[in-house]
Amino acid sequence: MVKLVLTGVWVCLVTLAAVYFSVQMATAPVTDPNAGKTPAQEFVMGEPINIPVISNDGVSGYFLTKISFMMNKDKAKDLPLPLVELTTDQLFTLLVGNRMIDIAHPNSFKLDEFRNDIKKNMNERLGGDYIAGVLVQQIDYVSKEEIRSNSSGPVKKNMKAVKIVESDPVPAGAEKPAQ
Repeated sequence: MVKLVLTGVWVCLVTLAAVYFSVQMATAPVTDPNAGKTPAQEFVMGEPINIPVISNDGVSGYFLTKISFMMNKDKAKDLPLPLVELTTDQLFTLLVGNRMIDIAHPNSFKLDEFRNDIKKNMNERLGGDYIAGVLVQQIDYVSKEEIRSNSSGPVKKNMKAVKIVESDPVPAGAEKPAQ
C-alpha cells in the first residue's frame, strides 16, 4: 500500500512539473528571428573624381579621388539623388572648401574624421540612413607643375603624385551593384 501511495505522489509531482514548464514556455516572449540581423549591405563602387585645388594664382593642382560606399541593399535601389554628383559635391566641400588636407603636411590628414564627415553629410543630403560606410580607395594630389612637366615632353607613365591615403580593402563577399 505504501508503494502505491508513493507512486501516486511521484506521478503527481512529475505531472505538475511538466505542466508548469509547458505553461512557462507557452507564455515566454516570442523573439523575432530577424531582430538580430543587420540589414544586407551592398558595395557601391565609386568613380574616379578629379577635384581642382584653386589658390590665388588659379589652379595649383588636382586631387585624384575614388570613394566607394557600403549601403543598405534595399535603400540603394531608391536613391533620391544621383550618388556620383552628390559625392563630387561633398568632396569639393571637404577638400577645397574646408581644406581638410594640408598639401604641405599630408601626414596630418585625419582619415576617420574625413569618412565620418562624408557619411554624415551624404545621409543628411539623401534624407535618410542610406550610407552605412565609406571606403576611401584613393586620395592623391598632383601639382600643376608636375602635370605641365609631363605634358611638355614625351609622356611619362609615372607622375609624382602625393599619396595621401592608402586604399581601403574592398569587403570580402561584397556584392557589386547591377548597373
